[in-house]
Amino acid sequence: MTATERTSSPGAPAAEVPLDFPREWYTFPDPANDQHLVSADMTWLLSSWTCVFGTPACHGIDAGQPDAGCCTHGAFLCDDDDRTRLAVNVELLGPGDWQHRGAALEAAEAEGGDLEPWLEEDELTGDDGDPEPALRTRRLGGRCVFFNDVGFPAGSGCALHHMAARTGRTLPESKPDVCWQLPIRRTQEWETRADEVEVLHTRIAEYDRRGWGPGGLDLDWYCTGSPEAHVGTEPVFVSLRDELVELLGADCYEVLAAACRRRRQLGIVAVHPATERATSGRACGS
Repeated sequence: MTATERTSSPGAPAAEVPLDFPREWYTFPDPANDQHLVSADMTWLLSSWTCVFGTPACHGIDAGQPDAGCCTHGAFLCDDDDRTRLAVNVELLGPGDWQHRGAALEAAEAEGGDLEPWLEEDELTGDDGDPEPALRTRRLGGRCVFFNDVGFPAGSGCALHHMAARTGRTLPESKPDVCWQLPIRRTQEWETRADEVEVLHTRIAEYDRRGWGPGGLDLDWYCTGSPEAHVGTEPVFVSLRDELVELLGADCYEVLAAACRRRRQLGIVAVHPATERATSGRACGS
């Protein structure tokens, strides 16, 4: 069943908005690099999406584990830097941060091998369409090994996230790339202009169901298109500032933030339909 076919029923998630709808984009040159162009989805950045993990509004991507949010697949690592940063952050986890440390060590010892106890081998589809080796965080009980269960004293959810809150580190400093970037999607490609000058074109957009690949439409629920998650008190460009700075750099973020503030002042034309629906519901007292 696709996202557009979902309907509301008692106890069930509210209907998600369609994947395709009008969006406003803002394109600007990097003030620090004349070979870099940035395009940003203003409809997404000015939406009121917020992470609703740990509340009744989060139904989880797997209906069988609604309390696990989007942590049921583990996190695929992007590169060696991602792997090294994860190892550093594991060392920062205090005794009360990580519920399943012992279980990870036991599983790794039983398997043998040279991988860190919190990792396992898997495959991802490469650019050529063929599977290629990949590393992801180990899964225990159908969820990421760093996921603390409901009732754990430090709190349910990501142990690395709890560590970040305890130490004051940002999420980009503390979590695997795929975790802290979600639900922002950054794509980059080199483009040759008519004058034969090449520029790197970075696009910042919503990581919707399609961002997960073909399996994205099979998720039982997903937050970016759900009005239940568009209840933030700040727009995305403010609430995810650390993530956007990490993805774009501080100079680009300041240009983008200024444009967002101006667009918000003028009134955006293509409002995110999930934000619009959530706002309408609040206005009606629902």
